[in-house]
Amino acid sequence: MSKLIYLDGELVPEEQAKVSVFDHGLLYGDGVFEGIRAYNGRIFRLDQHIDRLYRSAHAIMLNIGMTKEEMAAAVVKTVRANELRDAYIRLVVTRGVGDLGLDPRQCPKATVFIIAATIKLYPEEMCRNGLQIITCSTRRNMPDAVDPALKSLNYLNNIMAKIETIRANAGEGLLLNNEGYVTECTGDNIFIVNGKRLITPPVSAGVLEGVTRDCVMELARVAGLEVEEGLFRLTAVYNAHECFLTGTAAEVISVTEVDGRAIGSGTPGPATGMLQQRFADYVRQEGTPVYS
Repeated sequence: MSKLIYLDGELVPEEQAKVSVFDHGLLYGDGVFEGIRAYNGRIFRLDQHIDRLYRSAHAIMLNIGMTKEEMAAAVVKTVRANELRDAYIRLVVTRGVGDLGLDPRQCPKATVFIIAATIKLYPEEMCRNGLQIITCSTRRNMPDAVDPALKSLNYLNNIMAKIETIRANAGEGLLLNNEGYVTECTGDNIFIVNGKRLITPPVSAGVLEGVTRDCVMELARVAGLEVEEGLFRLTAVYNAHECFLTGTAAEVISVTEVDGRAIGSGTPGPATGMLQQRFADYVRQEGTPVYS
């Protein structure tokens, strides 16, 4: 069955969902996006994703041309049209069609498209046994250059790190910032656990403020864990009792080895397992309903 894609106000079959070769999202990576999940017919934290999209757009002076309420309604409409209850949603806003120059004023109208499909980021074995990850030589973008806190279409930094990860046959790649502090992985936030203390890098280190990251921090506090946003280096990861990643596609997944070093016992730890279960329970009942 052909997917229906939301494209500039219309739902069109995927074969007809095309953007111009003069779109500045294609020519220059000029735009923003969100990855969103739907579980059990409910879209997880839709308002938070829409808020982050508009913050990113505002930072790059991109006028989306839709209200937040209109955008949220378009996401719901797209999921419903594809008759999905569990879905991965990709929401993209580009600067729009212009000329071959950089000047954004030559793009009079943003391009908006929404894809609702399914995704499986990691094989079942990795989800069950945990990931083996590496530290990449590629460093994270500096916040005063292309700020990682903005979810922009400029993803070459992540892609270069992902290429390193693939060549090393690893499950994920970890990026450090220019000062050598841990930031995040190519597509996921990172957490370490020591006893009842949960630590994740702050946004100022060069980190995207993940929606799943924030949810897991809330769930951890409710569970009685001490949650901290703080700087740490690779040595702290190597010597952590547990380590796990969070992300819209990844959800919550254990890391059992980093750069050839076993983390804790080398198997998924109890705090990670507890948070995986709490997150799975939470997302099945929380969110914006797709079907009335």
